[in-house]
Amino acid sequence: MEQKLLQTLGTTIADVLPLTVIIFGFQMLVLRRPIANLRRVGLGFIFVLVGIAFFLQGLEMALFPLGKLMAQQLTAPDFIMGLEGMSAIVTELHWSDYLWVYVFALAIGFSTTIAEPSLLAVALKAHQVSGGVIGAWGLRIAVAIGVAMGIGLGTYRIITGTPLHWYIIAGYSVVIVQTFFAPRMIIPLAYDSGGVTTSTVTVPLVAALGLGLASTVPGRNPVIDGFGLIAFASLFPIITVLAFAQISAWWAKPQ
Repeated sequence: MEQKLLQTLGTTIADVLPLTVIIFGFQMLVLRRPIANLRRVGLGFIFVLVGIAFFLQGLEMALFPLGKLMAQQLTAPDFIMGLEGMSAIVTELHWSDYLWVYVFALAIGFSTTIAEPSLLAVALKAHQVSGGVIGAWGLRIAVAIGVAMGIGLGTYRIITGTPLHWYIIAGYSVVIVQTFFAPRMIIPLAYDSGGVTTSTVTVPLVAALGLGLASTVPGRNPVIDGFGLIAFASLFPIITVLAFAQISAWWAKPQ
C-alpha cells in the first residue's frame, strides 16, 4: 500500500506541476512582483499535494469499492426476489423490482450533497452577499433534493436502458422555461448549484454506483450505461433551486 501511495503522490505532483508553473510564472514574469508569504504558500502547496494523494488513495480503497458493492448487493437476485423466487429467471426482472435501488439512490444523493464542502461554501457566501435573504440551509436542502431526484431517475435510466439524451433534453427544457419565470437574483446561483454538486464527496460514490449497477443489471453495458449519473446530479439541482425560488416568491406575495 505504501508503494501505491507513493506512486499516487508522484502522479499528483505531475498533475499539479503545470498549474504551479502557470501561477508562479505569471507572478514572476508578468506581474513582476514577489510572492507574499512565500514560505506559507509553499507549505500550503505541500499540504495540497499530500491531501490530494491521500484522497485519491482513499477513493480507490473505500468509496469506489463501497459504491460498487452496494450496487451488487442491491441488485442481487437473492435480495430482490427472495429465496422463494430464486428459481425464476434473472432476465425476467421488471424495473419495479429494483425498489431498494431507487431508495438507496435517493438517500445517497441527498446525504452526500448535504455533506458536500463546496456546496456549504457557496451557500454561506450566498447567504452573506444576499444579506440573509437566501438561507444557507434552504439552499443546501433544495440542492440536495435535486441531486436525490437526479440520482434516483438516473438509476431508473440505467435499469431500463433508456437513452440518456432524452432525459437531458427534457431536463434542460424545463430549466429554460423556469428561467423566464424565476426571480432574477436566483438564476445565476441556481446554475452554479448544479456545478458544486460534482465535487469531492458526491462524484466518487455516484460514479461507483452507476458503474456497479451497469455491471450487475442484466443486459447493461458499463461503458454505455454506467456513466451519466453525474449529469443528472448537475441538472436537477438547477430545477429544484429555481422551483424553490419561484415557490418562495409566490408565497411572499400578498394574498
